[in-house]
Amino acid sequence: MESQNIATITLEEALELFKVPFDLKPYEDKTITIGVGRFGPYVKWGEAYISLPNGEDPLSVDFDRAVEIIEEKKKADAPVATYKGEPVTKGLGRFGPFIKYQSLYINVPKKYDFDNLSQADVNELIEAKLEKEANRYIKQWEDEKIALENGRWGPFIRFKKAMLKVPKKADDTKYTAEELKDISLDEVKKWISAQDETAFKEAKKKTTKK
Repeated sequence: MESQNIATITLEEALELFKVPFDLKPYEDKTITIGVGRFGPYVKWGEAYISLPNGEDPLSVDFDRAVEIIEEKKKADAPVATYKGEPVTKGLGRFGPFIKYQSLYINVPKKYDFDNLSQADVNELIEAKLEKEANRYIKQWEDEKIALENGRWGPFIRFKKAMLKVPKKADDTKYTAEELKDISLDEVKKWISAQDETAFKEAKKKTTKK
């Protein structure tokens, strides 16, 4: 089932795919389901999805193999350290190795031994990230999904996922970060609307014809 596409898949392989998803007996009172999704074959245990190793046929996964995969995942997700009483976990993501503390994902540079991170390493990585985050925001309105942030080329507005410019002052000079601390939300909304006229317009509700 590896590297399949609509142009190369055989009839036999297509028929095999109809055999998934299928359930195995529960483990620790959670249902085990074997299936194939958008990102390939998986084991679903309760609400958790665990990808199968590359090349492993989902139809060959029995209860014992599923439990082995689940236990490997539990071990991988177990905390490797704590920081101020909170658990710290680690993993391998799209951009390489990382540790996770609360809602923060922190990339681990190559200078660290990822497989043998010490408590001192974890503390250093988290504190550097927290300092960077603290310096990132000039002003933030979380409920509005609006923030004034420090960027590589100066302050900018973040509105939802968009990055917008901070306009110049009346005398054609740029705002400093200190000056932006005194800017009101209403003023920032005007700046956003000037760059995106639809930013604060409510979506029209569709009416059904009777």
